[in-house]
Amino acid sequence: MTRSAFIHVQHLLGTGHTLRAAAIGRALASRGVSVTLATGNSLPPLLDTSGLDIVELPPVRAQDARFKTFLTLDGREIDEAWKAARTRATLQAFQAQPYDLLLTETWPFGRRPFAFEMQALVDTAKALPCPPLMASSIRDILVRKQELWKEEEMAERALAAYDLVLVHSDPSFIRLEDSFPFSERVSHLLHYTGFAETGTGGADAPGGDGRDEVIVSCGGGAVGIELLKAALEAPALSRLAGDCRWRLLAGHDIDQESFSALAAQGGETVIVERARRDFPSLLSRARLSVSQAGYNTVLDILRAGVPSVLVPFAQIKETEQQQRADALVRHGRAVAVPEKGLTPEALAKAADDALSLPRRDIPVRFGGAETAAEILVDALEARR
Repeated sequence: MTRSAFIHVQHLLGTGHTLRAAAIGRALASRGVSVTLATGNSLPPLLDTSGLDIVELPPVRAQDARFKTFLTLDGREIDEAWKAARTRATLQAFQAQPYDLLLTETWPFGRRPFAFEMQALVDTAKALPCPPLMASSIRDILVRKQELWKEEEMAERALAAYDLVLVHSDPSFIRLEDSFPFSERVSHLLHYTGFAETGTGGADAPGGDGRDEVIVSCGGGAVGIELLKAALEAPALSRLAGDCRWRLLAGHDIDQESFSALAAQGGETVIVERARRDFPSLLSRARLSVSQAGYNTVLDILRAGVPSVLVPFAQIKETEQQQRADALVRHGRAVAVPEKGLTPEALAKAADDALSLPRRDIPVRFGGAETAAEILVDALEARR
């Protein structure tokens, strides 16, 4: 008997949430599960959706890191009519067929502004004569809230509706309690999967691309442009990395005008191009990685064993990337530079400091998407 899964994901700035959800979906599909991936934003161009049935919900993105204003792709702020239409589309997709599993990415541990949609989806699922297995998928670190009651509400929602919570981390490296004060309350639901790789970079880089280079990246989002600007001037100021070729990779959400302006300032020793599918292969050959501290990028750095400079995204109230960067610094694997006031001089000095770090591995668990799929399939079998 074929099992079926409905995965809901909403990315707002960076694309890591969707990459991770799709990786879990592909792992489920490889185990014979029929998977529907409902996405609330445009899919990243390099995303592998093989084996997945994609449902495109009315798309929305955050205006900025305040996560207070949400815009449609044509720049209109969402209103109550849009919210009602989005909820109808989500419920229509979920009710199109019976599902054995409902997996919500981040919710109920985030996406609070989308409670209008997510609570309706959860309530609809729980009200069915035979409710599906309810699972939440969260990354290693949650963004702290200023109001403690909001975090307590996350735990209460999980306890009220969910059968398990997949935490995509290695607890020997980062534990949920490091960023979530009510983790003990939901501890019986938690399953650590190891870090979940997204499977976007299986190809080998052609020729000598990446060899002894400094690879500068900012993920798939549009929030790393200041890092790229600083990296254009940093090579001339660096003692140890100045003789390297610097390769700057701009995310696909950076608009074409901004990308063209960056590319015009490049040259033979500073190459500016779009983000590449072979990014992990580039890192494995690189002398140094310079990046933000997003979940997927840090996994690639850990896997490659390359020294790194981390400029964690920390606008407004964002704390997640700073916590992840701090963990790598504690393990002697990175030099961190504050995003605020970033200068080419500061970036060049950090590059020199990072190149003095030893190139060594940190023994962390990977394979989180595969492990997540195994946990979910086992839970489905147990319900039978």
